[in-house]
Amino acid sequence: MAKHNRIVLLGPPGSGKGTQGALLAKAMGVHAISAGDLLRAEVKTGSELGQEISACINAGHLVSTDLIVRLMVQAFLSPENAKGFISDGFPRSIEQAEIFEQIQQQPEFKNKKVDLALLIDVPDSYILDRILGRFQCTNCGTFYHDKFKPTQIAGTCDVCGGKEFAKRADDTEETVVSRLRIYREATAPLIPYYEKQGLLVRVDGTGSIDAVSERIKEIVGY
Repeated sequence: MAKHNRIVLLGPPGSGKGTQGALLAKAMGVHAISAGDLLRAEVKTGSELGQEISACINAGHLVSTDLIVRLMVQAFLSPENAKGFISDGFPRSIEQAEIFEQIQQQPEFKNKKVDLALLIDVPDSYILDRILGRFQCTNCGTFYHDKFKPTQIAGTCDVCGGKEFAKRADDTEETVVSRLRIYREATAPLIPYYEKQGLLVRVDGTGSIDAVSERIKEIVGY
């Protein structure tokens, strides 16, 4: 089975993209690149691009597609990602995907093009159950779930022994339904986009973290 080294990770909110991206990156020996993390990190550097991003955010505007694409391409082509990468959260729309596709035709992307779009496929009902049941240790930040990942000892964090837990303020049914609607409108069209290119593979995202991770690694070839 051929190994995939440059992967776009797709899936609705609550599908486990962040968790699975980190696990896969570790197995592959590459970085999981998050658009959100890169934006925050670039602002901290004080670079010219970081200043542009900061000015945009401070003005109350969404970061432009142009800025996001420039930042992600810079990361994809950096020496530390020469072996490959996993892109989590980019592209987020057809517009971003089309601009990125044009950039990948340039000489510097020779042998560095995306070779797999991996869709973590989960039904809406499962996502609601997954998000509404999660909670977090307020001391160390470890996430748990009422059903899928409870603490080993009730009321005690497995990692730090903390006794205080909280749910995210936006983990409500109304918010989740709204996030799913936005995903379908803006990001889900990427599924047929990558299908037409022969790059899309679906993986069943239901079940335990370990079970989903094994399915993904089998597909990717690790």
